[in-house]
Amino acid sequence: MKRIIIDREKCDGCLNCNVACISAHEEGSNFYTVNLQSIDSETRNFIKFDPKTGYTPIFCRHCDEPECVLSCMSGALEKDPKTGHVQYDETKCAACYMCVMNCPYGVLKPDNKTHTKVIKCDFCEDKPDGPSCVKACPKHAIEVKEVSL
Repeated sequence: MKRIIIDREKCDGCLNCNVACISAHEEGSNFYTVNLQSIDSETRNFIKFDPKTGYTPIFCRHCDEPECVLSCMSGALEKDPKTGHVQYDETKCAACYMCVMNCPYGVLKPDNKTHTKVIKCDFCEDKPDGPSCVKACPKHAIEVKEVSL
């Protein structure tokens, strides 16, 4: 099963991963035309900066035993047994945000526009080349690796 692996020592906080994520999920846009001022422009990952430790990329880890799935009462979040990815079905979401509150990494968040759905990494499942954030990282701080459990 494939996972996004972060090497925080390589991250320089350029935010290319954020822009790539937004453009991958914004219909009709690309890396160069994405509207970062739009309320519809939301990234599924983010980068924290601490003056003592530097940049820390925060990404969905598609956990082995995901707290977001375990706390989802409506069945909107499920772990795909084949891919190992946590998938979100917004049509089932009750917007209770138990998943947001229970994510140990603080990755999931309500959408800014409607506050009726959760913004979460989907591993760019509709992209044949994999997650857009990985391709956009000039430092190779984000990689997709095959892992065994």
